[in-house]
Amino acid sequence: MSGPGPDSRFDAFKLAARALSVSGSVDARCLPNVADSLAPGDDPAPIAWTVEGGASAEGRPAISIGIEGVVPLVCQRCLARLDWPVSQRTEVLLAHDEGELERLDAETEGEVVLADQQLDAAAMVEDELVLPLPFAAGQIYASTLSFCTKNILRRFRRPMRIIPSMTG
Repeated sequence: MSGPGPDSRFDAFKLAARALSVSGSVDARCLPNVADSLAPGDDPAPIAWTVEGGASAEGRPAISIGIEGVVPLVCQRCLARLDWPVSQRTEVLLAHDEGELERLDAETEGEVVLADQQLDAAAMVEDELVLPLPFAAGQIYASTLSFCTKNILRRFRRPMRIIPSMTG
């Protein structure tokens, strides 16, 4: 799947009752709530997704939404591109109507979705992708810290003046 469309719709209760799954791939750049968070560019940012039907630990109909991929972000420290790995899995309980949705939402701390009609996998994947993205991405790992610092130092004429502000 290259973006939202009719082929991304599925019957969640049927999936849960038969323990079936659907899967595909979507370009994160095509998801409106994610696209603005990504680093500039035309290169695709494919996100593999899987929706698996089944039952919750309490025996209620549920689906599990899983996403895997890498999205390009901008490091807020050095402004270089940062490839951010994404791996997320969420169990979602299914409700037949508004009343059941409210009851399940009050009874459980987990996610609940109204599944009185077919659900859109692309919209659910977009919701799941927004969650693990950082508000301000940064290269925080020791192996990339020197890269990040070098990029910062290159941007300043007198790099020694900014070192105290980076360490303190």
